[in-house]
Amino acid sequence: MLFFQILRTAFRGIVANKMRTSLTMLGIIIGVGAIIAMLSLGEGAKQQVIESMSRFGTNVLRVRPGMARMGHVRTGRVETLTLDDAEALKKEVPGIRFLSPVVASSIQVKYSNRNAGTLITGTTPEYIEINNFKVAEGSFFEQTDIKLARRVAAIGSTVRKELFGEGPAVGEEMKIEGQTFTVIAVMETKGQTSFSDPDDQIFIPVTTSQRRVFFQDYVNDINIQVEEASLIPSVKEGIERVLRDRHRIAPGAESDFTIRDFTEMMMAMQETTRTFTVLLSGIAAVSLLVGGIGVMNIMLVSVTERTREIGIRMAVGARRKDILRQFLIEALVITVSGGLIGIASGVAIASLISRFGEWDTVITFWSIALGFCFSALVGLVFGIYPARKASLMDPIEALRYE
Repeated sequence: MLFFQILRTAFRGIVANKMRTSLTMLGIIIGVGAIIAMLSLGEGAKQQVIESMSRFGTNVLRVRPGMARMGHVRTGRVETLTLDDAEALKKEVPGIRFLSPVVASSIQVKYSNRNAGTLITGTTPEYIEINNFKVAEGSFFEQTDIKLARRVAAIGSTVRKELFGEGPAVGEEMKIEGQTFTVIAVMETKGQTSFSDPDDQIFIPVTTSQRRVFFQDYVNDINIQVEEASLIPSVKEGIERVLRDRHRIAPGAESDFTIRDFTEMMMAMQETTRTFTVLLSGIAAVSLLVGGIGVMNIMLVSVTERTREIGIRMAVGARRKDILRQFLIEALVITVSGGLIGIASGVAIASLISRFGEWDTVITFWSIALGFCFSALVGLVFGIYPARKASLMDPIEALRYE
């Protein structure tokens, strides 16, 4: 028998039992659809992690104060990082592109009869380069403003909306801790992430925050952008060496600061996302296994029902491999058809989740290819036993079967 004749015969056998075939395909449809939907959710989550982290700059390190301890109990942060530490790192550690000390805390601000609680970030112009902020209106403060500790401020779009509404903001004056600050810039909107709103903050010169607002000599952290990702390990070693030396920390003693690597954080978050995706896809694949068992069951029933047909085919010249091929193709047609419908269903489910569930989903070619290959593999694995059973029948016994 030619391949197309076998295929036509297989389709004829499937169409003859539409309801039974549809129910058999249902397990494959659900399994493939669930796998596509889970993989799209996982890919969407991964893209969201990358996008969220990239908003805060790439190749970024943050040096933060360590924790004070009493025995084995943490009692609070130590206050050891200073502007001089930041200057020393900038001069002595090679591979640093930008460096910016930060003094930050939440404070109530006021404009006219409006007030809002927001984050005040005392920093330097390099901060917006490190963290991918851009100016929408006006101009960011400069080194001269830092040297003179001027009361100038650049505000985020959320603060602008809460304090100034749709009116002009640049050139207006607002109150921070009872002191008058002039708004010199409005930042472009970055958009809220799952854990913070970068637009809900006000930037002021770091010296102004220390001398006029928070009245402190230390800084809360030091933001650093490394020139290349490959230089991150050597820059971390340089930071460790310089700060330990400046703080006179004895060899073997614990550092009074910590270095956070956002590249490592992003990789860890992506790995976590990948693990959950694989877990959810594995659970979804169980329904494919159940669907495959259903296919094998129905094919065994079909072989039993068509025993006389098999005997007649053998009697008129059909070889055992022709019978084997016929039933195997029939199983493949069921599973691959179910797989194609499952792929379409999975894409539709992912689109609905993205639209109504407000979760990012990304359909990739490899996830579709994986769903298709799984459905074909189920047909081969669970169709081979019924097909082999049909091909091994004795023609004479098959012709006698009632």
